[in-house]
Amino acid sequence: MVLRPADVLLVDGTSRLSTAIKYMTQSTWSHAALYVGDRLGGRAMLVEADLVEGVRLVPLSLYEGMHTRICRPVGLTPGELIQLLDFLHARLGGAYDLRNVFDLMRYLVRVPVPTRIKRRMLALGSGDPTRAICSTLLAQAFESIRYPILPLIESIPLEHPNAAQARREILHIRNYSLFVPRDFDVSPYFRIVKPALDDNFDYHALSWGEDQARPSA
Repeated sequence: MVLRPADVLLVDGTSRLSTAIKYMTQSTWSHAALYVGDRLGGRAMLVEADLVEGVRLVPLSLYEGMHTRICRPVGLTPGELIQLLDFLHARLGGAYDLRNVFDLMRYLVRVPVPTRIKRRMLALGSGDPTRAICSTLLAQAFESIRYPILPLIESIPLEHPNAAQARREILHIRNYSLFVPRDFDVSPYFRIVKPALDDNFDYHALSWGEDQARPSA
């Protein structure tokens, strides 16, 4: 098993809502869930926010055969992992943010909208922190341990006579309602995990068909 607790699993969904989300975010990914293993009950489980059932535990097998990506946070301590899982455990049974869904559905009409405005409108939602869509749920969880996803960066000049060009970067937590699934993919703080490469991959062991074109000398 390549997945570890706290890994984010991104999913390339095929439903109408998934298509709308991928269009709005200009991304392959329409859904995000967090792998919890056997920490919250069951084996190989995920926590996700579902449109109908709200925040729930589901088996990893639910997404078997689908196009997915694993995004792994780096450097979590055992205590931080427990805190992260406790946060999600407390949210189980919470409602889905339907108002945010209605905001997303408006983007089914293909009209030119600047990316910055699309992201701003995704943040409308209900304003109720007990409701969530998939990416805001995970963003809240990582915010609870102050783990960065795509923070706002403030650059401050250093007051030093010999360092006129030196600047210090201060990170600020971005509001959780602004996050979408693709942000875990492009975040510099999550490692992309490819199972085939983590499983002692050796391209010399691949079996090619006899009709495979060979490069000319």
